[in-house]
Amino acid sequence: MTRSDSRAFGSLLLGPADQGPRQLRVRIQVLLTVLLVGTNVIGAAVVVALAFVIIPGEPINRPFSLALAITTPAYVLVAVLVGTTYGTISTVRALRWATNDEVPTPAQRYAALRLPWRLSLMQAALWGAGALLFTGLAIVLQPAAILSIAFAVVIAGVVVSSVAYLITEFVLRPIAARALTDTELTRSRGMGVRGRLLIFWGLGTAAPVLGLVVGAIVVLAVPNASSRQFAVVVLGLSGVILLFGLLVTDLTARAVVGPLLAVRRALGRIRVGEFGEQIVVYDGTELGELQHGFNAMSSGLAERERIRDLFNRHVGEQVAEAASSLDQVEMGGTTSTVSTLMIDLKGSTTFATQHSAQEVVAMLNRFFSVVISEVDARGGLVNKFMGDAALAIFGAPVEHDDHATAALASARAMADRLRVEVPEIGFGIGVSTGDVVAGNIGDETRFEYTVIGDAVNSAARLTDLSKDVPGEVLVTAATVAAATEQEAEHWQPSEPVLLRGRNELTTVAVRVEARG
Repeated sequence: MTRSDSRAFGSLLLGPADQGPRQLRVRIQVLLTVLLVGTNVIGAAVVVALAFVIIPGEPINRPFSLALAITTPAYVLVAVLVGTTYGTISTVRALRWATNDEVPTPAQRYAALRLPWRLSLMQAALWGAGALLFTGLAIVLQPAAILSIAFAVVIAGVVVSSVAYLITEFVLRPIAARALTDTELTRSRGMGVRGRLLIFWGLGTAAPVLGLVVGAIVVLAVPNASSRQFAVVVLGLSGVILLFGLLVTDLTARAVVGPLLAVRRALGRIRVGEFGEQIVVYDGTELGELQHGFNAMSSGLAERERIRDLFNRHVGEQVAEAASSLDQVEMGGTTSTVSTLMIDLKGSTTFATQHSAQEVVAMLNRFFSVVISEVDARGGLVNKFMGDAALAIFGAPVEHDDHATAALASARAMADRLRVEVPEIGFGIGVSTGDVVAGNIGDETRFEYTVIGDAVNSAARLTDLSKDVPGEVLVTAATVAAATEQEAEHWQPSEPVLLRGRNELTTVAVRVEARG
């Protein structure tokens, strides 16, 4: 994920993860103000609907109506101004470290993650004060309306406070992300999945049932109440709860599903090989732990892939795959019939004295690039580099049905390419086929995969002699005999040679093209 991902916080409204401090401050203040004002206004409308239309009872008398007409708009205005304006301003002020792009202290991190609770409790306190005010007016001016007024204000206050928490938590995701940067969640710092589901239950189940209970009590208390009045209560409460239930359900679902969707999208990118994928951690609950855990897993996968790539480059992909398939490291080896190819530069010491170190390294890189590509192309393994020489194996650690043909074809291709791509220096190539012991040697704490046997020794000796033969490639006759008929046509017998350390002559072959 790039830091400019426009959906880093789960919504386009919250902007990209790399938005500037000023842009972030304006966005938070505008969103909080608009959404909280709207929620409080809707809550006030619900109070009016519940108290005057839905909940039955005796008509509101003139003194109480006059008092409500004066106090309701005045209190709603004050509550909105105090709760929203002061709340957003104090919030932005408390988050000055984030809008100034500063590193927060532990106390500032904690305060930032607790802000949704703080603003929600502020809303609850204002609505609680309203409940006391309007209930007090009912006690003085019309006691029979106490239950209707108290229920209307309390149920609206609970709804508004719950929605305010979910809205604030949503709007402050960018702040939570900054507060959670470079820190590990050790405990929940917000309302987790369980708390959010309890809110949903309270507004979707408990509130409707409580409303029906209150409605039933009021209907029973009203003389000559009709079933029509109770039907109005049921329909009215159902409409209110359906509206707010949808809003709360949507906000709760977004709060829970948002982090999960971010993880799912990132998992999709990992599946296609984009290891190291990181998502923004903006939730202070167990969902944030999930996001943080995903980032740790993704970093681990990236590190493992990097190590695996380095391992492949050092020992070869075949050896790496063979090693990774083992449950545990096994020292020692097994006897296998393979073909070995040794290649060495001719006159490298003189070349090094006449050229700079950078030129020598550049030449060696071109040289080894040819060797590696030709060996890899035919299923072989470049087992080790030895200064300006290299040893390649065909047939181990992965079996090769026609290792002799592959080794001979690689030798011919290398020779042809080196004369064109590395013309400034000579070389010698030796190829031999035979039994070797292939496996891990060393210690369990430090070992390497290698092959030991006569075929390796013979290839090394032939490499020294090949530097002075036409074509600069010398192979054993046994290798030609083991190759396919088509490949064997490229080789013809040469004078037997006495390899160093041997008492008997070895029959060898050279390229037909070299003699022709």
